[in-house]
Amino acid sequence: MSEVTVAARKMLDFSIDGVPMQAEDGQTVIQAARANGVDIPHFCWHPELSVPGNCRICMVEIEQDAGDPWFDIACNMPVTAGMRVLLNSEKIVSLRKDTMQFITLNHPVDCGICNKSGECMLQDYHYEHNGAASKSRDPKTHATKFFPLSDRIMLDNERCIMCTLCVRFTNEVSGSKALGAVNRGDHALIRPAEDADFNLDVYSDNVIDLCPVGALLSTTLLDHARVWYLEQTPSVCPGCERGCSIDVWHRRHEWKLNALDPRLNTAIDRITPRENPAVNGLWVCNKARDLAQLFERPRAEQAMQRGAPVELATAVRLAAQLIAAATRPVAIVSSWGSNEELAAFHAAFGTRVPGFVKADHRPLPGEVLEDHLLIKPDKNPNRKAALALYPALPAQVSEALPPDTDLVLVWGEGFDQAHIPAGATVIRLDGFAHADHAQADVFIPISIQTERDGHYTNVAGVVTAFAACFPVKPGIAHAAALFAELGA
Repeated sequence: MSEVTVAARKMLDFSIDGVPMQAEDGQTVIQAARANGVDIPHFCWHPELSVPGNCRICMVEIEQDAGDPWFDIACNMPVTAGMRVLLNSEKIVSLRKDTMQFITLNHPVDCGICNKSGECMLQDYHYEHNGAASKSRDPKTHATKFFPLSDRIMLDNERCIMCTLCVRFTNEVSGSKALGAVNRGDHALIRPAEDADFNLDVYSDNVIDLCPVGALLSTTLLDHARVWYLEQTPSVCPGCERGCSIDVWHRRHEWKLNALDPRLNTAIDRITPRENPAVNGLWVCNKARDLAQLFERPRAEQAMQRGAPVELATAVRLAAQLIAAATRPVAIVSSWGSNEELAAFHAAFGTRVPGFVKADHRPLPGEVLEDHLLIKPDKNPNRKAALALYPALPAQVSEALPPDTDLVLVWGEGFDQAHIPAGATVIRLDGFAHADHAQADVFIPISIQTERDGHYTNVAGVVTAFAACFPVKPGIAHAAALFAELGA
């Protein structure tokens, strides 16, 4: 082990409210406290951003052996050996209350209509560390309401506490440098930079999560649903080969809607990042935020034989018979299939049905192909796992589908019917509606990612799980079980 590694792991003994703890040399008090399971209130501090020391709510007291104690903000004070930190002394409690009074001095009391209500740090800290009515009897200073920072994000300046998390994110993480602060004191405002366009920041929606209050609002989700009506399901963004970990938020069953459109009970209300240091850290791009548009496209829900509706069981039986009778079958394998589905496909057909992996999705016009942070060029989540079992579909598709091919099994999206040799029998499996399905000899609708559990393997080989959010409708098959039937 090198001397640098040893030095990096040097541990310091210190205490918080009399409880002995250890910190890595160089850690700040707030970092060391979090590492030991102790939460110090904070608004402007974030583990992945620089330290501005704006809000002062993380003030702590340091006991001295001799002389008066001293006070400093925990976000910017390094731990020293033997340091005795007090979080709940009488003086700190009083300072924290005064800080909360100052921060809420001009803050509107509109929690009943604020989108952040239920997960607002200011609201939580008010109840935990202040809880008193404002001492001020002067009218609150008013500011701009619903100022458009971009096409996606609205800013309520009256709620803004000038933590500058959004500004620092665009400077230090996304790199767009699209936001800044103008004016000073209680007239300070967050505004778009004159020489940048926040619309071009493909990570812009992360500032909504970062905002500790309800100042930054998604124009899509504005007044859409309260957080207590929703629950999150762990999932994986299928937008590219990075496979970022996400949470899919949807209606809780106990809060289901009975009088309104029942489809709202199985709709995606929002997408947020799920922390995964091995894949995406704390962030996701805006493509992940827009997954509702992808998953809620018109679905394929009816099995068909040459365009005519049939029962699912009938379609499965016909497809199995056609596969068994084929002498030169070829499978076009989905790069959106889960590890479990790919394994079931390979177990069912082995080498009897040669397979080629296609790109189910390709970059959209204007879409960022790759960047410095998360976005990768392949817009399919599980091609790495698929290619471990089957070769890639060649650019000259006829090399995979020679003229004597007598059956083509197409799994998933993105394969043009024109590539299929004349006279070949066609079986299609897909979760979304498409005109080509009616041209297949047999079409079988299959479940999509939000309706099943599974795993994806990303470009770096990291395997991440996703879980079902919604029940699958009758007449739709789960692909893994379907392959076992078709192979039998």
